Amino acid sequence: MKAIVQDTYGSSEVLELRDVETPIPGKGEVLLAVRAAGLDAGVWHLMSGEPYLLRLLGYGLRAPKVPVRGREVSGRVEAIGEGVSAFGVGDEVFGICEGSFAQYATARQDKLAPVPAGLPPEQAAALPISGLTALQALRDAGRVQPGQRVLVIGAAGGVGTFAVQLAKAYGAHVTGVCSTTKTELVRGLGADEVIDYTREEFADGVRRYDLILDTAGNRALSHLRRALTPRGTLVIVGGEGGGPWLGGMGRVLWAALLNPFVRHGLKGFISAERQADLEVLRRHVEDGTLSPAVHLTCRLAEAPEAIDRLHRGEARGKILITP
Repeated sequence: MKAIVQDTYGSSEVLELRDVETPIPGKGEVLLAVRAAGLDAGVWHLMSGEPYLLRLLGYGLRAPKVPVRGREVSGRVEAIGEGVSAFGVGDEVFGICEGSFAQYATARQDKLAPVPAGLPPEQAAALPISGLTALQALRDAGRVQPGQRVLVIGAAGGVGTFAVQLAKAYGAHVTGVCSTTKTELVRGLGADEVIDYTREEFADGVRRYDLILDTAGNRALSHLRRALTPRGTLVIVGGEGGGPWLGGMGRVLWAALLNPFVRHGLKGFISAERQADLEVLRRHVEDGTLSPAVHLTCRLAEAPEAIDRLHRGEARGKILITP
């Protein structure tokens, strides 16, 4: 089969389209004929090996432990391994796996859910990681409530586009922050207000928010706190920028240290890969409160440039990779 493979860490130049062996599903796994793979920010980090903390967490010290990139997936079940009971051959599913930038991939049955009814199977690949992150950041870390004022920074990104829609579904008044070229997208997602950060300062000391989701990952905590209500909550979703060792995770550590001494809730956040929450996303899509915002669909050979585009901040919503 064809797959996007890397033998060492580095820029997108280390990625190659190669012929590799088709994987065999193990116990509790299914083999998927990949419909599409979603591109999330984590792909760049796993490709580059930065921050170095990732390598220490088990992804491979000198080279990637999993050579095929991609984790978000939608596909058709082609074969099942021992002990699989949740899905059968022919089922259309979406979820999380290792190595989705390929024609075939194996995935654990407990990290998959049926493709939402009425959604093209390829678009379901946009949901898993970005959708779970938005859902859990709002519901679990942010404890969003109806009527709250919610600010989503990076509202046109993969996580941000889902966060805007889900916050509206929870009954919040939502303000999205993005650049000029992305304002219409964010309005179309249902945001009550849109702030173009190139022209307007959201932390002006006048407007206050009960909950801020920062998905852009580069603003100082002191800056963000100026936009919170006295008991407001800041949820830091991931982290970009920073040094090579900790990257944007330095802000998460600083938030944890500062949190006990301030009235604001300062929370770093990493999503959990829960099948139950994939089902929650599926129901939101089926009831019309959630829809993937797909910016671009590329072929496997175009994956390196797609990763660069995402890292440069050019994507409006999700980028998908198809075999």
